[in-house]
Amino acid sequence: MTSLVSHLMPTVTNMIRIDHTHVMSTFHQYKASASSRVKTGLVKTICTALEIHAQLEEEIFYPAMREAGQGELLGDSVAEHAEMRRLIDLLRRMEPEAVDYDSTFMSLMRAVMHHVADEETTVLPEAERVLGDRLGELGTEMTKRRLQLVAPRSGEIALNMGRAASGNTAALSIAAVAAAGLLIARVSRGTRTGKSLRS
Repeated sequence: MTSLVSHLMPTVTNMIRIDHTHVMSTFHQYKASASSRVKTGLVKTICTALEIHAQLEEEIFYPAMREAGQGELLGDSVAEHAEMRRLIDLLRRMEPEAVDYDSTFMSLMRAVMHHVADEETTVLPEAERVLGDRLGELGTEMTKRRLQLVAPRSGEIALNMGRAASGNTAALSIAAVAAAGLLIARVSRGTRTGKSLRS
């Protein structure tokens, strides 16, 4: 991408904050009394979003922080990702009717809230201080990688958002963001290969 485009893209820290906001908003749509269909849609939407978010941080953001000499700040974040993945794995193997489904989901929500609080109060401000002019470049890199990670899962993401969307405006807004991302990826591929959007 050109330098101008990278300046128009969100910084890596703002992208992380946006991910946090979307996931927290979706968490708050969950109700123990919801139908199995809605619960499944919300939980799978959150799990996929967290998996992609953690992979992006681990591939792009954390290495940049380590290069800047801030690796010690990431110890808790790496451990929190491991705990999130453990809970996601449990949830993906459970049915919404399981006795401990809601409590496992709440454990995931608490783990994520703790992770978000740590990153937003300590890690992200420090990243903005030490990464400075690399924030936009890293944001562009994260955007490209996100498109690569989302594209093969777009059907799964759309299906789960549809399940979760019963009266859920947050899920609908996330679906719109995902659809926009897929359109950008298609346009980007067409530009690289010289094809128009119609082809």
